[in-house]
Amino acid sequence: MTTPSSEGEVDFNIPTAGKPCKTHYWIVGDLKSGKTPLVVLHGGPGATHTYLTNLDALYKAHGIPLVFYDQVGNGESTHLPEKNGDGDFWTVQLFIDELDNLLAHLGIENNYDVIGHSWGGMLAASFAIRQPKGLRRLILASSPARMQDWAEAANRLKLLLPKDVREVLDKHEAAGTVDSPEYHAASDKYNEEFTCRVKPMPEGFAKAFEWIAKDPTVYTTMNGPSEFFITGSLKNWDVVSDLHKINVPTLLTNGRWDGAQDSVMKKQFINIPKVKWVQFADSSHAPHYEETERYMDIIGSFLTEN
Repeated sequence: MTTPSSEGEVDFNIPTAGKPCKTHYWIVGDLKSGKTPLVVLHGGPGATHTYLTNLDALYKAHGIPLVFYDQVGNGESTHLPEKNGDGDFWTVQLFIDELDNLLAHLGIENNYDVIGHSWGGMLAASFAIRQPKGLRRLILASSPARMQDWAEAANRLKLLLPKDVREVLDKHEAAGTVDSPEYHAASDKYNEEFTCRVKPMPEGFAKAFEWIAKDPTVYTTMNGPSEFFITGSLKNWDVVSDLHKINVPTLLTNGRWDGAQDSVMKKQFINIPKVKWVQFADSSHAPHYEETERYMDIIGSFLTEN
């Protein structure tokens, strides 16, 4: 990533947290440059911003300022491992409140764009449905509008894995031993095929996975043990009926070998009024690494068009 122009923390008051909380953020470029900043919402849930930092190419090419941050619960922001398993604490609304708090702290709440990747796109859609006054453009990158669609697509992709890998996954899911190192190793095979196909895995992606391994609180509570075995509080998440409320120009992106298969994306394309959709034929869940030049061209053009 381009050296951030600034870095900081903002207090985030969560009455039920039982302790002070902070959101850590990084800014690339100048928020007062006159150009609309792009706020980057990472996935997971419970990953970190590190795997999205190559979006700084948008600053290099177009002068677009970027705001990266680690959502509360992981990375450089406040960790709350004592809330592991507490689905009433880790809610979508919590992360909407965190985003509102950050926008206000940075003074950009009246003019900004948002890109959300994977879970970050789920958060971004939930945020945009409220029609916040300052949101100008929205990018939903490889994310579902209904978690059931994601789980179904992931389980279809799982069938493409080698038989011995599938057998390990099935065995541990049936036995309830998804904490097993063997299960995690088999899950990694899925990630190598359908999360990021670049080898070796880009450093930013590796760091995000390391953070989840160190503190899986948010991921396991909201998602579950893997991308295809969804047991967490997001299991029945569904905003399809509210997508028509998104009133800003919206870009959808996904990859051919993405967990966000076309079947996952199409409800957004049908229901969001001002929408475009671009698929990356040689990518999985990370076209920003797998087809970087084309991805940045598409995103940059969308953000800068009149």
